[in-house]
Amino acid sequence: MIERFANFPRSLAERSRATRFGDIPVLLAHPDWRTSCPTVLWMHGRTAHKEIDPGRFLRWIRAGVAACSIDLPDHGERGDPSGQQAGGTPGVLARMVGEIDGVVGNLGSPFWDGVFDLTRLGIGGMSAGGMAALRRLCEPHPFACAAVEGTTGWLEGLYFPADGSPPRIRSDDRDRVRSVDASAHLAGFSPVPLLMLHSESDELVPFSTAREFAARLRVHYESADADPAMIQLVSWPRTGAPFEHNGFGNVSNDAKNIQTEFFARHLGAEPPPPL
Repeated sequence: MIERFANFPRSLAERSRATRFGDIPVLLAHPDWRTSCPTVLWMHGRTAHKEIDPGRFLRWIRAGVAACSIDLPDHGERGDPSGQQAGGTPGVLARMVGEIDGVVGNLGSPFWDGVFDLTRLGIGGMSAGGMAALRRLCEPHPFACAAVEGTTGWLEGLYFPADGSPPRIRSDDRDRVRSVDASAHLAGFSPVPLLMLHSESDELVPFSTAREFAARLRVHYESADADPAMIQLVSWPRTGAPFEHNGFGNVSNDAKNIQTEFFARHLGAEPPPPL
């Protein structure tokens, strides 16, 4: 067993592979590696790594959805503590957004013999990873749906609160923040089903910023003659998670099941034989 999979359930470890797409370390998990399956590109949060939360990936492959989890720049196997400070997040996001298309291209390589169905492709992420996913959706893309958690696409509101209150995350470069802020680029956001999960008591990414982003995005969907009901914002008053941000604490099972059902439904997944 690969050492990085040592804490994985056996049924997940046996169906997981570690590789690199160029300089990007990648975790791949697949329901059976013999047939083509819908796939989700997933990005973790700041200071974390691609193997975090194996319960998520186990649920996905049980539902017939393959996972491609990647280390953010300066994280995981390409870790650099200087890039993991909160103030450096806009730079990490810019790099990650620029890497996503290369990851998708590698999933379509003949080497994988078509086991990743790129016609049924989802994207998502937690916290910083979710910010990258939402920004990528503001340009032409191949994704059929997206799910994010503990995040927002309104970074200007996160870094520069309009009410003058101290920001949870600091940056002195407003233009850099704006460049990776999905809200500043909504004109290019092609409407797709979107699931947002959040704790209303989140101490790092305030729920108000997620709620505001969802409201702005619904207006955009309406202007694009798309159903704003495609945007689902699911929240809990408190979860018991650290900082109400890192995972979903005592509602973690519910959150993971909601997300798995969302991806399976919108990507047309079919459960494989019992794992």
